[in-house]
Amino acid sequence: MNRKPIVVFVVIVSLGVLAAACGSSGSHDSGMKTIAEKKVSENLTVAISNPEGKLKNGEQEIGLKFTDGSGNPVEISAASLNFNMPAMGSMAEMNDPATLNTTSTPGEFTGKVNIQMAGEWIAQVSYEGKETGKTTMSVTAY
Repeated sequence: MNRKPIVVFVVIVSLGVLAAACGSSGSHDSGMKTIAEKKVSENLTVAISNPEGKLKNGEQEIGLKFTDGSGNPVEISAASLNFNMPAMGSMAEMNDPATLNTTSTPGEFTGKVNIQMAGEWIAQVSYEGKETGKTTMSVTAY
């Protein structure tokens, strides 16, 4: 029995599985809708997104994207995203940090966050790379 066709088949299937796995960590634009966006400087805009286009109470996928004035990705090597709800009355301050992962596109991150409750939150973004800084955006969780 000739084993060459079986080996070739196994290699082709393995390459297909590998390509599919690598493709899933690509741009966070596929299926993601903007929740909030802020122009931080002349050459930097930060956008927060998820599949629904609105922040919700509970666990969800989240995307963070940094672009220049033309909409092109800006090279940001590290970023953090925290959702903060200031203390109100007898309710203590809440912080819900997102866990972010880099993607194959510079300046794009994907991750997860668990928002504790519906209401007004302040998205706190810190970033390092071609530009370094911090910014905040108001977002509503439903």
